[in-house]
Amino acid sequence: MSSALLVIDVQQSFEQRPFWTDADLPTFAEQLNRLIAGCEAAQIPVVNILHVDGDAPFSKASGWVKPMAFLRHTPAATFEKQVHNALTESGLLQWLHQRQIKRLIISGIRTEQCCETTTRVASDLGFAVDFVTEATLTFAMTHTNGRVFSPAEIKERTELVLARRFARICTVADILAELSAIDRPRLQGVQ
Repeated sequence: MSSALLVIDVQQSFEQRPFWTDADLPTFAEQLNRLIAGCEAAQIPVVNILHVDGDAPFSKASGWVKPMAFLRHTPAATFEKQVHNALTESGLLQWLHQRQIKRLIISGIRTEQCCETTTRVASDLGFAVDFVTEATLTFAMTHTNGRVFSPAEIKERTELVLARRFARICTVADILAELSAIDRPRLQGVQ
C-alpha cells in the first residue's frame, strides 16, 4: 500500500506562543527525525503541512510560518492549511489521490488538535492511518474545572479515542521495523 508521512505544523509559530515550552522538544525532535529518515530511506514521501491564519505568529506576515530549525529534510511537497485538518482545503487530498496514496503516517504539533483532527478526517475519507504518538508534540492544558492535564495525559487520551476506530497507534520503532521488512538494504543504519 502506497504511503506518505505527514509532518503537521512543525513550525516556528508555536515557539512564539505563551504556552510554548521546549521541555519535550528534544525527544520529539529525535523521534520525528528518526521517522523522517526512515521514510526517506524507504522512498516514502514526506509532506510538510504549515498552518496559516490571522493569529499573529501563524500569519504569513509574521515570518514564523516556516519549519522548525531542527528539521533538515527536503519535503516532497508542502501544503498550507487554515483549518485543523490537513486534508479538506489545502490541496493535499488531491495530491494524495493523484499518487494513489492510501496510507498516512501522522506526526507533528499539536497531538490532540491538528494531528488528531487530521487522523479522524483521513479515516473518514478512507485512508489507513498510523498515528505515531511519540512523533507528536503538545503542551499542558487546563480544563474548565481547573484540572491541569500534562502533555503525557493528553497524548494518552488521544491514543484512547483514536485506537482501533480511526487509526493504528504506532511507535517510531514499529514504523521503521515495517519499512525495514519491506526494504532492508536502504534502511540499514537508520534505526
